[in-house]
Amino acid sequence: MDFQIKFEQAQPARALASKALVEKCQIVYLTMELQHWWHWKHPLVFNEDERSGRRCNGCFEPVFGPSYSCKECGEGSRSIHHKFCAELPLGLHHPSHPNHPLILIGIYKYIGNKEEYNKFSKCDVCGERSNEYCYCCYRCNFNIHIRCSSLSLTIQTEVHDHQLTRLWKLMKFTCDFCGKEGNLPYLCVQCDFAIHSRCAACPRILKVDRHNHPLHLTPSLEVHQSDSPICLLCVRKVDTLCLYYCSRCDFVAHLYCAMHPLNREYINLQELKEEQSTESKSEDTELHQSFDSKICKVKKTTVGEDGIEIAIEIKHFSHKHDLKLTDEIPNNTKCNGCVQYILSPFYSCTLCSFFLHKSCSKLPKIKRHPLDSHPLTLSYQQASFFCNACGQRCNGLKYNCQKCKTNYNVQCILLSNTLTLACHEHRLYLSMTNSLQKCSSCNFESYRVFRCSTCEFVLDFKCATLPQATWYNQHEHPFNLCYTPEDDSGEYYCDICEEERDPKQWFYYCAECNFPAHRDCILGKNPNVKQHI
Repeated sequence: MDFQIKFEQAQPARALASKALVEKCQIVYLTMELQHWWHWKHPLVFNEDERSGRRCNGCFEPVFGPSYSCKECGEGSRSIHHKFCAELPLGLHHPSHPNHPLILIGIYKYIGNKEEYNKFSKCDVCGERSNEYCYCCYRCNFNIHIRCSSLSLTIQTEVHDHQLTRLWKLMKFTCDFCGKEGNLPYLCVQCDFAIHSRCAACPRILKVDRHNHPLHLTPSLEVHQSDSPICLLCVRKVDTLCLYYCSRCDFVAHLYCAMHPLNREYINLQELKEEQSTESKSEDTELHQSFDSKICKVKKTTVGEDGIEIAIEIKHFSHKHDLKLTDEIPNNTKCNGCVQYILSPFYSCTLCSFFLHKSCSKLPKIKRHPLDSHPLTLSYQQASFFCNACGQRCNGLKYNCQKCKTNYNVQCILLSNTLTLACHEHRLYLSMTNSLQKCSSCNFESYRVFRCSTCEFVLDFKCATLPQATWYNQHEHPFNLCYTPEDDSGEYYCDICEEERDPKQWFYYCAECNFPAHRDCILGKNPNVKQHI
């Protein structure tokens, strides 16, 4: 609060910004380094032609061209910026909020605090939530995204024939392009046409990661679907006047979902031939091959009764010894790859307690998944890591993005875009948005979930990967995952911790012993971490 008071008592923001830039963002032009306020540990080094496509820490758009990044922290660090984003002033006066100066802040530090995040992530100009930098006025709780703060006074757009002029005055209006309300319009005086700044930025054609063909800007009335169209990126109804559409596949997407940096595929559309279907990134034919020679070498084989050759001894990259095929299942033993209880067939090491499902030995080295815009590489890590999909500690086999330095549990990556589960009567679709969605099973909120297009049922990755059956200590029977209460008594308790159970939440149950228990009591704190002896 001291900083806030001092700031509000200081000189006008333009003078303050110039002084702050000299003191806190010193640019050494001889070496082209910048000491940035977000990354004080090391200077950011200028690169005239960045080609990695990593996400800018400021605006979250892919970086191509002039940029600043930290060379000390490597490619996986989040300290890469477009040149424009890195050199933003720390304070400014803006015509959308003329009464007070605005301060540049990073939203990412508030993600752990839901109240603060909701307060600062929503822009008062475009009305959307985003993790990008924004300028804020602490006195008025006014926020404006950096992209909205730098909008031109006049623009030409693909969605309207005439030049549009920005009206820098907060006023309620209805966008003539999407039909939704807004605060600061672009206007066409000739046509009496008003449009959101984000709608004005919509291209006529774009490509998203999760669909093979380009999507075309289309009026909603031209989409001939029996019910309201469902956006297949967020799995919610589309109620705008225009949308993005693939007529070949009947694929529909909200304007802003298709434009979202996590969904949009940044490619040269002129080089993309619509007539040729590109290979789906959600499907991986390598997954169905017998063995990937890059990660698994067959040492010995035999011929089965059906005449098919079977690998009975392999050398897998995850273990130093050879592994032999067996079907003698040891008690309460987990696979060292997926960290789930062992099922036949599997490979084991005769020299140590290392077990690997046959299916885990056949995982492809490289795999594509909608969770990440880059190819994912299979690796093995005995120490625990954080899964970027389910949010749990894991170890064993993992897929990681070598550009973003993010890790994914193999169970999460093996989930497809569409799920059919016993827990819900309708099909579930992968939904990725910039707003938190609450899981119907555990009430945890996440940005990436599986969502029902028919009702409001939502499932996060943690619940979607729960084992259907599992074991608990020395209990002689397996426990099965249950979605509804075991009886209609109205009183439900866990027989392990003896605490009350929420009847709306899933639980594990041994029918043989009439033994119900909380999920966490059965699975433990870190169920995806196998302790090595």
